[in-house]
Amino acid sequence: MSYFDAASSAPLHPVARQALQASLDEGWADPARLYREGRRARLLLDAAREATAEALGCRPDELVFTTSGTRAVHTGMEGTLAGRHRVGRHLIVSAVEHSSVLHSAETHRNRGGTLSEVPVLRTGAVSPDAYAEALRPDTALACLQSANHEVGTEQPVAAVAEACRAAGVPLLVDAAQSLAWGRVEGGWSVLTGSAHKWGGPAGVGLLVVRKGVRYAPQGPADERESGRAPGFENIPGIVAAAASLRAVRAEAVAESARLRELTDRIRSRVPELVPDVEVVGDPVRRLPHLLTFSCLYVDGETLLHELDREGFSVSSGSSCTSSTLTPSHVLKAMGVLSEGNVRVSLPLGTPAEDVDRFLGVLPRTVAAVREKLGAPAGAPAVTVVQDDSLVVDALGKRCPIPVIELAKVINDVPVGGTVRVLSDDEAARLDIPAWCEMRNQEYVGEEPTEGGTAYVVRRRAPL
Repeated sequence: MSYFDAASSAPLHPVARQALQASLDEGWADPARLYREGRRARLLLDAAREATAEALGCRPDELVFTTSGTRAVHTGMEGTLAGRHRVGRHLIVSAVEHSSVLHSAETHRNRGGTLSEVPVLRTGAVSPDAYAEALRPDTALACLQSANHEVGTEQPVAAVAEACRAAGVPLLVDAAQSLAWGRVEGGWSVLTGSAHKWGGPAGVGLLVVRKGVRYAPQGPADERESGRAPGFENIPGIVAAAASLRAVRAEAVAESARLRELTDRIRSRVPELVPDVEVVGDPVRRLPHLLTFSCLYVDGETLLHELDREGFSVSSGSSCTSSTLTPSHVLKAMGVLSEGNVRVSLPLGTPAEDVDRFLGVLPRTVAAVREKLGAPAGAPAVTVVQDDSLVVDALGKRCPIPVIELAKVINDVPVGGTVRVLSDDEAARLDIPAWCEMRNQEYVGEEPTEGGTAYVVRRRAPL
């Protein structure tokens, strides 16, 4: 089995496993106690904090360990917003932040705060100028990930941090996806991370708050971790997280070059091997191990299941793989195709042979899924309105059926004629315009209709 989903959770690094087992014998006592066992635990905790702070580029007393990366994000945002409440209650996030940031932002807005969401380019990156324009005198906090978790695009953190510094606004950086590869450059104020993203154990998060940042811990007071992360420290997990971070950083330069070569191979070969594919994300400014592509006329959930049967574990941002049946907010913000979406994120040490085997399996797997979906029983429900206009009734049908039905009938209208696709699937709002761009057809726009939305497409040329 080839595991290609390191962006969700990386396999436990061998160094983490060794450190975890060793510290279970030495790090079980209360590090706040003065007896021998407590002193041993304190030494382990202090050493792990110093090693991790060095890797992050911060002071040890600026770093606390939390129970997860999500908890670090929530704690960091809440504490910074509370510490700067006299400045204002305005919060800035990018449109492609991790759900932990967006959920905290929504909670802040529900409590009476204001929120600005900075849009992204088609590559998934924010424009530093657009981010700077969102800053206001009452801005209490700005948030920007170091690299995107779905498409791998790196964000211009240093430029945004400089704009925030000039405005006197702290910048919180969610660095969960990038810490394995190096420090986050730029003048950030708050930083968060998650150990299981770089091969450490689950249940360990990082929160760094720079000296000078106004910060007010929320919730009941606790004497541990500077009052910012209540509860007994998971010393074995923390020690393993610190050890594995040092280990992956030692491998980062060589593995970054090797994995980038493999992901570049996938990026270039997939469009050659599989027709009707859009590779998304920045082709250059991206994480070395991660890429994402979307396939027209493919059910994302079926494709993932078929790849799993072939021995490959991948993930997806397609609406067809989510319980909400809505497309990924990242793909939606980028304005790219969402159906048949596949994210490949290679763990350290991935053999080149596994990538070659994936490229061998993918074409026939996609073709099989398309064949299964492309010939549904019965003809598409099309009503001829007039000579140069058709209506496709795809209400109640989920991705990618509305796009498949559109592709079937576009040649039935003359050049200049239109097809109106009726759909109640949120993904259609993204996938139909993306199909038009890929097929050189004109997307006219959308109109409200009973039970859903009518997406209007004008035929420019034969398919």
